[in-house]
Amino acid sequence: MKRIFQLSIMGAIALLLFSCKTSTSSFYANETECLGVELDGSQTLKAWGKGKGRVDAAQQAKKNAVRDVIFKANFKGSKECNAKPLIFEVNAEEKYESYFNKFFADGGEYADFVTLQDERLMHQVFRGKESRNEDQSTYSVVVRVKRVELREKLIKDGILKQ
Repeated sequence: MKRIFQLSIMGAIALLLFSCKTSTSSFYANETECLGVELDGSQTLKAWGKGKGRVDAAQQAKKNAVRDVIFKANFKGSKECNAKPLIFEVNAEEKYESYFNKFFADGGEYADFVTLQDERLMHQVFRGKESRNEDQSTYSVVVRVKRVELREKLIKDGILKQ
């Protein structure tokens, strides 16, 4: 009887050890990283996005890159990138929520201000990493954000004051 009890305890421990699957991806912050600035004022960034597939994740990474240039702009990586966001106004994203919801919608205007670093190398610039949730994957892409044109658009739309 004692032997059966010991075997069942050891079996339960073994089952727990082999059934537990740990993931370290949730412990890493995927922050936008500055890779450099072009002579036309555009910024080359490494941005991260999550999605059901590679294409969804790439679109989300593009949105994240543009959003970071507008609101954050204090990137890790190269110090060449402008450390100031385009919009300094406190709670501007909430204040102009309807504008930015439309701007960042799928197929929205954000896409006019961001491109993949090299469209021909699209499949090579993705660096996949499985996320903790099995339904989504996290990918990084190298993008170029047209900061000057983006600033002009925000001024024209009355979001940014000169």
